[in-house]
Amino acid sequence: MSDRDRRDRLSAASTLLVARVVYAVNWYNIGAILPLVGTRFDASTADLGIVLGAFLLGAGVFQIPAGLAALRWGNRSVSIFALVLMGAFSLVSAFSPSWPVLAATRFGAGAGAAFFFAPALGLVTSYFPPGSRGPVIGLYNSGFSIGSAVGLLGGAAVGVAFGWSAALWTGGAALLVMAVIAPFGLPRIAPTGRPPAIRQLVDAAIPIFRSRSIWALSLGTSGLWAALYLAAQYFVKFAQVAHPGWTLAVAAVVPTVMILLEVPGGPIGGWLGERRSEMREVILVWGVAAGVAIFLIPFLPFLGLFALFGFLGFADGIIFAVLYLLPSYLPESRGPNLALGLGVVNSIQIFFGSALTIAFGFLAGDFGYDVAWAFAGAVALGLLPLLLWVSGRRGTAVTGAVPGPVSGRSIRAPNRPA
Repeated sequence: MSDRDRRDRLSAASTLLVARVVYAVNWYNIGAILPLVGTRFDASTADLGIVLGAFLLGAGVFQIPAGLAALRWGNRSVSIFALVLMGAFSLVSAFSPSWPVLAATRFGAGAGAAFFFAPALGLVTSYFPPGSRGPVIGLYNSGFSIGSAVGLLGGAAVGVAFGWSAALWTGGAALLVMAVIAPFGLPRIAPTGRPPAIRQLVDAAIPIFRSRSIWALSLGTSGLWAALYLAAQYFVKFAQVAHPGWTLAVAAVVPTVMILLEVPGGPIGGWLGERRSEMREVILVWGVAAGVAIFLIPFLPFLGLFALFGFLGFADGIIFAVLYLLPSYLPESRGPNLALGLGVVNSIQIFFGSALTIAFGFLAGDFGYDVAWAFAGAVALGLLPLLLWVSGRRGTAVTGAVPGPVSGRSIRAPNRPA
């Protein structure tokens, strides 16, 4: 590898990490200010659940279009466009006059998030060869953890000091700044041939949509994805009811610990995934432990919650580094197809997660948080056995491909799904 290759890879990894941090701030800053938003708009717990769910719905609806756009126009272009789109809606959301308008603008921000996640992760496969991606994907996922912590703690601090809207517009403005910087930090990837025709896109997409492994991976981890999202996003609101003596800042510390410990968990998970022939086993073991931990949230004091959320964060980092690594080794979602494969996985998870988030809000409002947390834990554990239908073994190199649009690699159209 030449010195220029090393510089390009370092520049790409650094830019993707910073962009992922800023992106994550705009996922989680809303969670830190939910009590302030509820007071400002006289919104119920169920109303606030809809606000959270609207973002997830936007992110879910546009995951597959984002994957197809990446195949057509390239991961780099789509990732930069996503930063603009998410930043604009996040900025506008700060000036919402009511909670339904806030929910609508958060839906738009979620759409921007969809166009960033899988295409940006697909860039990793363009810049880094097989065998070296795991730690980079883990680092990329750690960027989400760092940004989430900044979003929670920073959102709470800014919200208390300057009002809930300031927490949102600062996040949106940071994304727009990142959209200006990203084109200079992400090296261009020389195109090979003409962009794929519609028929080629369809040929590449059909095996992904039909893949047993993709569907089993998506559904099997959907409950866990939603439960961990709820733990990070809903805890501050839960603490306001269960621990009324805690300040907003104290309550925000607990999910922040979870998010910070995702940082070491991500690279370790990527390292484990690259060294295990059966990657699904890593997800299953850590997923069961995390699902059980969700049940304990209503019953522990501060120090117990501190330790519990630390474990959840470390487990989260390991699980999702492996989850995002695994599709890069499936025949139907390798190379440029990875953005679409991950888009399908994330779309299914997010659709399920948005429904569970809204259901959690209604359950908490009608039956209490004990029932709501038990429901989240049960769903997380109940779906994990579907992972047994995932082909978790790493395969061989891709063959029999058609030219791809932007990577110098290829779009593969396999004969059958995994």
